[in-house]
Parts: sequence; structure tokens; C-alpha cells
Amino acid sequence: MSTLLHRYLDRDTPLARLVDHAARLQRLQRVLAAGLPAQYAHACRVANLKDDTLIVNVRGSAIAVRLKQTIPTLLEHFAHAGHPLQRIRIKIELPDSAPAPRPPPARVLSDAAQAHIETFAATLPADAPLRGALETLTRRKRPPV
Repeated sequence: MSTLLHRYLDRDTPLARLVDHAARLQRLQRVLAAGLPAQYAHACRVANLKDDTLIVNVRGSAIAVRLKQTIPTLLEHFAHAGHPLQRIRIKIELPDSAPAPRPPPARVLSDAAQAHIETFAATLPADAPLRGALETLTRRKRPPV
């Protein structure tokens, strides 16, 4: 089976060209990682190579700004590594998804505190917004952990 696959990939087919392009991008990623400071290498990824222009995806605008400042040095680095480029374009990656919502804070109310709040709420007029809020607070009371 693998021999058949290798024969197919050795021919000039769209799949063979795609495999070659993916291998080229992997080589460029290694060169990019070697040319960047360690604190930025983890946040930068080679996305594509089109017409001697390397497209790099970056996590975060702060790193993108820093990377744009180093483009001339990176172009020299790629040329020394045998990959002459005309330009490097930086694209900021959007997060995969919104951060998970934070859980609501735990409201722990002792029995004594609850009794005092209920007593105080009873002294307020029935239509007072504070009374409604205090009654809601005591209804949502969670037992101490």
C-alpha cells in the first residue's frame, strides 16, 4: 500500500504538489523558529508562502508589533538559510474561541448573618429596592463549605 502511495506522490499530481508545499512550510517554520527569540517563537507560525512572500500568523498584537520590527533581520536570516524572500507579512490570529465565562462567585452566608439580614430586610418598606435585593440574597444562600 505504501509503495502505491509513494508512486502516486512521486508523480506531478495536486496531492504531490500539496505534500511538497507542506514540507516546504515545515522547513520554513524551523528556520523561523531558529531566527526568533525564544519568547516569541512559540507564538509565531508559518501560514503560507506565496510569490516569495512568507505569511506568518502571530498570537497577539504585541508580538506582531515586535515581529514587524525584526522583519529586515528575519529576511537576512532566511536568505542565509537558503530561502530568499522578498517580504514577510504578519497576520494576527484570532483566538479559537472566546474564553470560558468565569463561574459566579460563591455566596456563602452563615445562619446568623442570614437571620440578621432577614430581620433588617423586614424593617424596610415592602416596595424598597434594597429589601428585594436582600431577600434575593438570602434566598440564594449557599451552605458553607
